[in-house]
Amino acid sequence: MSQKVFVSAREVAARTGVSGSAVLRALTPGASLAPDRQTKSPDRSQGFLAELASHADALFRGPIYEQYAAICYRKHRELGEPEVLVVTSRESGRWIVPKGWPIKGKKPYEVAAIEAFEEAGVRGRIKKKRFGYFTYLKQLPDDSRVPCIVQLHLLEVEKTFENFPERGQRLSEWVSFTEAARRVREPELKSLLLAAERKMRRPKVKEKK
Repeated sequence: MSQKVFVSAREVAARTGVSGSAVLRALTPGASLAPDRQTKSPDRSQGFLAELASHADALFRGPIYEQYAAICYRKHRELGEPEVLVVTSRESGRWIVPKGWPIKGKKPYEVAAIEAFEEAGVRGRIKKKRFGYFTYLKQLPDDSRVPCIVQLHLLEVEKTFENFPERGQRLSEWVSFTEAARRVREPELKSLLLAAERKMRRPKVKEKK
C-alpha cells in the first residue's frame, strides 16, 4: 500500500549526504543534487525554476514529500545504442520517469521497480544503490502543489509486458537519453539522465582474478 511520506530539509540532507543549505538551494533555483552538469533547455528549465520560486515559502517552511523512481534503460536492438523509457504524468501529461510514493515494508529500490512495472510494464535488474535525486512540484488531487524530492535508481530492462496496471492511462516511449533530457522539465533530472548515459557508455573494467 502506497503512503505519502514527508521529511524536513534536515532529514533530506542527512539522507543525501549534503548540507542542509545545499538541499534548500537544490529546492530553489540554484545548485543541484544531481551528480553532474545540467543540460541546457532554456524554456522548459526556466519555466520550471520560476514555478519553484513561486512556492518558495512551502519549500523552506513546509513539508518536503518523498518519492522513488527508476531510470529504465536498455540497448536498442538494431543500433546497439542505449535508450531510456519515459512516460507521461496522469495529472499534467508532462514527460517523466516512472515514480511513486513509499510503500510500507518495501525498500526504495523495490518501490522504484514496482512503479516501473505498474506505470510502464517493464521489469529488469534494479540497482539497490541510489543514482541520485531530483526535485519537483507534485500536483495533488485538490490542485495544490507540494515539493517532492525523488530518489532515483537505475533499472536495466529485461522484459516488457503488454498488460500492466496503468496501461492506457499514460503514454510511454523509448527514446535516446538526450531526447529524454530534452523532454523532462526538471533540471536535476535532465542532468541525471545524461549522467546515466555517460555511465553506460563507459568501458567496463574487468575485475582481476
